[in-house]
Amino acid sequence: MLGAIAGDIIGSVYEWDNIKIKDFPLFSPGCFFTDDSILTIALADSILTGRSYTENLKTFYRLYPNGGYGGSFHHWAQSPSSSPYNSWGNGAAMRISPVGFAFDDLETVLQKAKEYTEVTHNHPEGIKGGQATAAAIFLARSGRSKEEIRAYIESTFYYDLSWSVDEIRPGYKFNESCQETVPQAIRAFIDATSFEDAIRNAISLGGDSDTLACITGGIAQAFYKGVPADIAANVYAILDERLADITRRFMAKYRIE
Repeated sequence: MLGAIAGDIIGSVYEWDNIKIKDFPLFSPGCFFTDDSILTIALADSILTGRSYTENLKTFYRLYPNGGYGGSFHHWAQSPSSSPYNSWGNGAAMRISPVGFAFDDLETVLQKAKEYTEVTHNHPEGIKGGQATAAAIFLARSGRSKEEIRAYIESTFYYDLSWSVDEIRPGYKFNESCQETVPQAIRAFIDATSFEDAIRNAISLGGDSDTLACITGGIAQAFYKGVPADIAANVYAILDERLADITRRFMAKYRIE
């Protein structure tokens, strides 16, 4: 989970100012947490406390109204209705990482990913993106190899993971759909040599940089058994007290490195 938040914060300054290189400062004075982190931590809080995720999404939206949410989510969060809005957007995948860490068998991970995704993103592609991301995290923390993770994601969710980061990068553009974000984010993890390299891969693709790196970061944390201490320290320094406290409690409860 901390890896996902790190990806969001590091990518925050590149979402509207894309770069196509891997040599860039990880943190700068302009880095900030966005809706990716806010809604990820809202899910972690729901898992910790048992509070309704629908209610928590609206509560955290009110607490952090300037998080950079998408237009459909803005409308939903401000509406008296809690009905899902059939989204296939990558918000489904960006916020789901706690599920991959909190539950101890793949069937439950897939069930919970669907449950927590479809409160807003009940389109089949939205659910698929959330499940694929959570499953990749679970498999990574369970000791599966990158090739095993790739094979499972391709055979179960029919994402094409054959293109390398170097092949994707030149033609890749901003896209808010799960189907054009999740495969690219997973491939950024597959091609990486370390947690930091995974984040650099994701951001170097351009596009929706914070969300790409958020998805990649959660999987990379699980696979590499933690977030480097200097990156973690920077993340906690940028989060406010509330968000940092929920993150620490979630990490401690589920013994996440």
